[in-house]
Amino acid sequence: MQIGRYAHARQFKRMCKALKKLKGYTGRVLRDIRRELEEIPGGPFRERVLDTLALVGRLLHRGPKSPGKIYALHEPEVGCISKGRARKRYDFGTKVSLATTIDEGFVVGMRALAGNPYDGQSLSEALEQVAILTGQTPELVVVDRGYRGHGVSKTKVLISGTRRGLTPKLKTLLRRRSAIEPEIGHMKTDGRLSHCPLKGTFGDAVFAVLCGCGHNIRKILAHLRALLTLILAAFRVAVI
Repeated sequence: MQIGRYAHARQFKRMCKALKKLKGYTGRVLRDIRRELEEIPGGPFRERVLDTLALVGRLLHRGPKSPGKIYALHEPEVGCISKGRARKRYDFGTKVSLATTIDEGFVVGMRALAGNPYDGQSLSEALEQVAILTGQTPELVVVDRGYRGHGVSKTKVLISGTRRGLTPKLKTLLRRRSAIEPEIGHMKTDGRLSHCPLKGTFGDAVFAVLCGCGHNIRKILAHLRALLTLILAAFRVAVI
């Protein structure tokens, strides 16, 4: 907490001094535990402690620009995702690729992307999942500007911000791309997508698919409620 306060106040010398002291305390505890483990026989408990000590060792010896940083000891696969926003520059977690229909907004593809890949590299995998789940490859895909340099040739990709060579129908479809933003917001709040309770990359992948299924079920129930309301209204008019 004190290191964060020094960094916020831009007192970097005090911050480095406090950080060095904290690393010293952690290194002493780490070496003490390693000496104690030499007297403990092998077993699942010893293996679990050794795995934790390996993560702590990586945490102590990493540099400011070292690859494979550890942001959480309980979830080492967590990555730092740059958002490009002034209010919230970074997010910590796992990227999720989301594919929905243009008109209805039903989820037809959703997968977790471990390792924080570039968005353009994930488009081919997302289209492959859509083809597996729906049984057909989409002819047109509308994406945001983060997917530039995607390298997909079999499917026509329309990137947000394109101005040249657009027909009125393509312009309408391009405007519909922004409709996916509220869908993502509903998944994060109503579907608990922002907080994954499952552990590891496999848990992230399973939870992403379940969030997509839950979102589709909520939309189907909303349509059924609207249909039931219309039927009841027509029945009341007929009775009166």
